Amino acid sequence: MLSERMLTQVMRACTKNYLKLEPTADTHMPPPVPGQAYMLYMHVPFCERLCPYCSFNRFPFSEDRARPYFANMRKEMMMLRDLGYDFESVYIGGGTPTVLLDELCETIDLARDTFSIKEVSSETNPNHLVPDYVEKLTGRVQRLSVGVQSFDDGLLRQMDRYDKYGSGVEIVERIKYATPYFTSLNADMIFNFPAQTEDILISDIERVIESGASQTTFYPLMASPSVERSLAATVGKVDYNRERRFYEIICELLTGELPDLSAGAFTEPLVDVGAGNAVHISETVRVAPPMRPGLFEFGSAWTFNRRGANVGGSVSEPFDDAMIDEYVVNYEEYPAIGSGGITYLGSNLYVNTFSVVDYNAAIEAGRMSMMGKTAFNKRDRMRYRFMMQLFGLRLDKRAFERDFGCTVEAGLPVEMAFMTAAGAFATNNADELTLTPKGRYLTVVMMRQFFIGVNNLRDQARAALTGEERELIFG
Repeated sequence: MLSERMLTQVMRACTKNYLKLEPTADTHMPPPVPGQAYMLYMHVPFCERLCPYCSFNRFPFSEDRARPYFANMRKEMMMLRDLGYDFESVYIGGGTPTVLLDELCETIDLARDTFSIKEVSSETNPNHLVPDYVEKLTGRVQRLSVGVQSFDDGLLRQMDRYDKYGSGVEIVERIKYATPYFTSLNADMIFNFPAQTEDILISDIERVIESGASQTTFYPLMASPSVERSLAATVGKVDYNRERRFYEIICELLTGELPDLSAGAFTEPLVDVGAGNAVHISETVRVAPPMRPGLFEFGSAWTFNRRGANVGGSVSEPFDDAMIDEYVVNYEEYPAIGSGGITYLGSNLYVNTFSVVDYNAAIEAGRMSMMGKTAFNKRDRMRYRFMMQLFGLRLDKRAFERDFGCTVEAGLPVEMAFMTAAGAFATNNADELTLTPKGRYLTVVMMRQFFIGVNNLRDQARAALTGEERELIFG
């Protein structure tokens, strides 16, 4: 698709231009803006396995590294309190936050005692969906996001996840067990792995539905240059030419939305065949197990919420608003604590040191751990708002004009002209912009390229590692 290729090139150039890490002498984050709602991001950089596709800050887990780290992250949380911050939401990412469960629980409890926390989201891995872990997380965590990536045993072996996290069948059963204990349980998936076929993707979708997960997120595979090399050595070279086709399969089978047939996604729409459904792909027909089209609805461009799910059951009451995977949609500004955390406040993006050793030393010396920052100008901030709100499926035009002093048409004329010409907008009036199916995919492309740019920023920070830590990651 020409518009996708053009957008990829433009986003690649934009992120290369403004996502550059400059050194900073700042020892503390700026104070909060009175009356503004903030989310707190915590980063736990320890994993039992280092996956070849992951660009986040992560190190092989060892208890002697992790315990002092958690203690210092709690100290850093108190630094934010002393600056005047309050939080209604916490997102704990990694790494694997549940890798040392007692420390994680103590950290969550401190956050709840200190701030006005209404919801806690945490990432985890399938091997932690067991009674002991679930019991301790119930009530502390409302939204649990499980890193599945794929249910296909061949892909799991390629990613070195099969032996540690279990087979696809085992993971389905663990999700079935854990789902009733949380307001939202998200199955975190990746599509467009080099070895992934359309049949493997369809099977992954079927297993998400079978698992009973109340939510699923399908990320396109995205890699910074350093991860592209490790991916090529393990699972193969990424082919972005298949991405839209795969995305449309996901959208059709989860939401019942028919693809744009002019793009060559399916030769025919989804039709009923007996007790099941026939999925027509290219010139072949694959009869899938029984499933209902439209079982899920869009939460964001790549997040899908199960319709009418008994989310949380009798254990936890659901929130009025569905929780989605990308916290940046609901909270445009957020401070991040922990090694490798990325903060966005005002016009500055801060990156915390990727060295756990340097992180501990900074916190113990009474300062925060930012090692670099990027300053956004007004146009960059308008582009960021444009992308993030469209990713969340609706841009509030009146709020845009109020916050930036100009209409979105005046502030971003090129972007608006491109998206309009590409047929991206379903609604474009004085109040809002909403998206067509094509517009949703173009937003996926924007987000993919933006996150690749953020991964490049992480690579810049990771390059500063020395000694044992460098050997652990690069050796």
